[in-house]
Parts: sequence; C-alpha cells; structure tokens
Amino acid sequence: MRSFKGTGVAVVTPFTTAKEVDYPALKKIINNLIHNKVEYLVMLGTTGESVALTKEEKKKIIDTARETIAGRVGLVIGIGGNYTDEILKTIKETDFNGIDAILSVSPYYNKPSQKGIYQHYKAISEATSLPVILYNVPSRTMSNIAAETTLQLANDCKNIIGIKEASGNFEQCMMIIRDKPEGFLVISGDDVITLPLISMGMDGVISVIANAYPLEFSNMVRAALKGDIKEAAKLHYQLLAVMQHIYLEGNPAGIKALLHTKGFSENILRLPLCPVSEGLYGKLKAL
Repeated sequence: MRSFKGTGVAVVTPFTTAKEVDYPALKKIINNLIHNKVEYLVMLGTTGESVALTKEEKKKIIDTARETIAGRVGLVIGIGGNYTDEILKTIKETDFNGIDAILSVSPYYNKPSQKGIYQHYKAISEATSLPVILYNVPSRTMSNIAAETTLQLANDCKNIIGIKEASGNFEQCMMIIRDKPEGFLVISGDDVITLPLISMGMDGVISVIANAYPLEFSNMVRAALKGDIKEAAKLHYQLLAVMQHIYLEGNPAGIKALLHTKGFSENILRLPLCPVSEGLYGKLKAL
C-alpha cells in the first residue's frame, strides 16, 4: 500500500473556453505536480469540481490521470455523496486499476446523525478492498464527523486508513491524533493551518495551493514533518498571503485564477461557480 504522508494535491479540473474538460491542460498540470515532487494526487474532489462533471467526464479524467501518472506517484479518487446506495453502485462500476485509495466526503445536505455517518462509511468500507480516506469538511457539508465517530471507524474498519480533517477545529483534531490506532493517518484539509496541524502530529495535507506552488508547499510540509519548524515556517510565511487570497471568492475560483496567471489553464469554471473578480485576479497576479 502506498504511503499518503506528505503532500497530496486536490487537482483542479481545467476547462476550455467552451467549458469542456481540457485534457491536454490536465496532463500538463499533473506532470508539473509530479516534476515538483508532491507525494500523491487526488482527482475528482471539491477542487476538481466533481459535482459539475458527468459520469463520462469523470471516467475520462480518471483514465487520463492514470495514464499520465503511470505509477510515478499515488492516485486517489473522490467518490462521495449524500446517497449511500448510489456511492456503492459507483464503487462497483469503477475500474480501480492503478488507483491507490478512495477519498470520500461526508454526506452533505441530509445532515445525518453520527450513527448515520458511521453506517454510511461502514458500508463504503465493506464495498471495496481499497484504502478509504474519510473527508470531514463541515463548512461545505453542514455536518461534522465527531472525533468519536472517526475513531470508531478507524478501529472497526481495517481499510479506513485515515481522515482528511478540514473542520478547522484544533481540539477535535488533537483528540483524533491522541486516540487514533497506530498507522491511522490524520491529514490536513486546510493549507493555511497545515504547519501548526503537523506540529500537533498530523501526517501531511491534501492541498489546494500546491496546484500552483507544488515544490514550495511540499518542501514546507517535508520540513515540518522532519521537525525543522524554522525552515517550514520560512516557507509557510512566504506563501501565506497568496494562500489567504485564493479562498476569498471561493474554491476553486481562486486557484484557477492563479493557475491562469501562470499559464497552466484557462480561467474557466462551470456554473454555479464563477471566476474571481477582476480586482482579486489582479491581486493574485501581483502576489
């Protein structure tokens, strides 16, 4: 099994000006990320606008990523939603050749109980032999995976190997880190607070900013994991302003604007998401 310590990147889905998936640009982005030494890639996540993609597009994106990566780094794909049976069907229909793990967001909109969240993930765990990474992002789902639920899943389901924690709740994160079984990964879902979270015992990050600054950000994470906080802090503060600004008008609008300034892809999103304002685009370009 691949290690998911270090820097994973929540890869954007680039679009053409006609709002079709730009597969050549996707290959360019993937190759740049691998060249700049990130540890693994995550396709079809929030940053990849997965909810605005058709089933056919998702399949082609997975195929493109698998072929482009060619085993050079780990590949994680997002399979999540708020209807458990539909997720189980998707898992059954997916070709997992060359895929190393599943990242599954906690059910959104339904606002399930902790029992419902537990049973949801238990069903996913039983439907696949692949490693599963939980994804807790209450700001989007309006539902938090409690530390107790995470720990119960970590102990009960052998192939649930970690959690991407994007709650921003330091106390909750510390409870998971303190009480987790050996080998269970706790991964930051917030670029801006990744450094302090690693200092508390987290194993790395699934990053947005690393789409544009893969070498700088992954070097920061590696330094932090080695305990070189001085070097990590230096890199962190170099990136802090741009990390703050890419989220001001939503994700992935900010990171797509930044990638456009660097010549990787068009500054195009699918409705209901919109590109950032001219003012923020100019600020990002300046930064």
